[in-house]
Amino acid sequence: MGEKASSKGFVIQIPQKNKARAENVTKRVGQTGTTMSGSRLLKGTFILTAAGIVVKFIGSLNWIILSRVLGGEGIGIYQMAFPLYLLALSVSSAGIPVAISIITAEKLAFFDYRGAARTFKISLALLVITGLAMSLLLYFGAGWLIKYQIIRDGRAYYALVALSPAIFLVTILSSFRGYLQGWQVMTPTAVSQIVEQLFRVATMLIFATLLLPRGLEFAAGGASLGAGAGAAAALLVLICYLKKMVNARSQSKERSLVQESTASIIRRMAKLAIPISLSSIMLPLVANLDLLVVPLRLEHAGFSVAQATELFGYLTGMSVPLVNLATIFTAALATSLVPAISQLYSLGEMQEVLQQIAGAMRLANITTIPFGVILLVLGQPIVSVLYHAPGAGGATRVMAAGVFLLGIHQVTTGVLQGLGRTAIPVINMVISAIFKVGLTWVLTAMPNLGIQGAAFATLADFGVAAALNLYFIHRYTRFFIGGRELSKNIAAGILMAIVMHFGYGLLVAVLINPLLAIGMTLLCGGLVYGGIMFVLGGINSRDIARIPFIGTMLK
Repeated sequence: MGEKASSKGFVIQIPQKNKARAENVTKRVGQTGTTMSGSRLLKGTFILTAAGIVVKFIGSLNWIILSRVLGGEGIGIYQMAFPLYLLALSVSSAGIPVAISIITAEKLAFFDYRGAARTFKISLALLVITGLAMSLLLYFGAGWLIKYQIIRDGRAYYALVALSPAIFLVTILSSFRGYLQGWQVMTPTAVSQIVEQLFRVATMLIFATLLLPRGLEFAAGGASLGAGAGAAAALLVLICYLKKMVNARSQSKERSLVQESTASIIRRMAKLAIPISLSSIMLPLVANLDLLVVPLRLEHAGFSVAQATELFGYLTGMSVPLVNLATIFTAALATSLVPAISQLYSLGEMQEVLQQIAGAMRLANITTIPFGVILLVLGQPIVSVLYHAPGAGGATRVMAAGVFLLGIHQVTTGVLQGLGRTAIPVINMVISAIFKVGLTWVLTAMPNLGIQGAAFATLADFGVAAALNLYFIHRYTRFFIGGRELSKNIAAGILMAIVMHFGYGLLVAVLINPLLAIGMTLLCGGLVYGGIMFVLGGINSRDIARIPFIGTMLK
């Protein structure tokens, strides 16, 4: 392997072939600062978070309008085709963007621009083959899926055919996004996501409306064309960004380095991507396990079939989506972390790696704890206003802690992927899923818990996966979460919860309008949390100044 490099007690093995390059590059990095400053990481995270919020808002609006155009039956036809499209997409490209991002970041750490470009070209060639194969397979296999009743409703044929070109386009798109993220430039990904969603939604609504007079099957097929249109538009955006980057890079001097062989890059890409692909399959697998276990155990607890179905919808269709919405920031942070950690780790800069991990954990705590408090205190009124389903309040309050646990899991997964340990999060997800199924089986069958028992099991799933990830991060980097910093977040969160609890009661009595009361309570709670954190030193003026775009104005 080569020599061991230590940094204040932290030990890392530096491959011999990279040792000389690391020494030279470290000198250059030392003159210009680290390759990925905290402010740059924060900026990339904010950009991806903003894009995620915009994309979700557009998607939610689209779903409301599309549901009115197609109705329940038309949406059902569309939904029959979409899971197969996602499965084909997972097989053709899942894991590849992260693998490209990791390898590209490593090449750039040594200023090997030609090597980074070769990585992109090789990955693009591979994804052209896999994307085209899966696209053709779905196109020509659509009739077979209908004939042999794998798809029960024959009217889904047109939706399957319309989705097939999108597999090829989205697969190619993933290669561009992975490469540009490897450069730690997140704006192209963010812009392309918004453009993709806009074109997708516009195409869906236009063609669904135009084809509706010909029948629901044609309208569902027209809506399915949106995936391909959105991907094509996003691909054009990324091509323009990449062209600008190539032109800018042509003005800089490149170092002459020995290039890694094509076979070696493909092997490394497969080694990194396969575990990530498996993790993407774990998510629908766990969801299907819930589908099998939760309603069954609710019936065992004494609920009727209709009641069990309703309660299952409360958890999976209302509570869990709110948790996912609250962790948009940490999901974006995890994406930004992968190339940042990979680049520093390849240079042996362990002290910088630790600083990045510590900063990311701190950001995760600052953002997830107040959102968890919001669901804990206002879970009942929020689901009542948003879903007109007050019965979902109990499961939502239980899932409040899931915001913090899921955020930690997302960030730690990004760290481990950046360290090149992509298999570890998958194994941890399998272990946590086993815990989840066992607890779901026991707790959901308890009449006094019911669906809240399933919510507790979901918390265990997030918590076990996060704890295992933290263990391995500590094993490889000696990092651990500081109790002192975390206690500041918890103290601020407790005071925020008290203010919001009593404040909402007073406001809803005075204002009557629950939505207005929720909004004002959120504002008061946010001010209290931020103020307490500032007083305790959990947030300082430097943190405020680092907020992208508006930090200098707020300081």
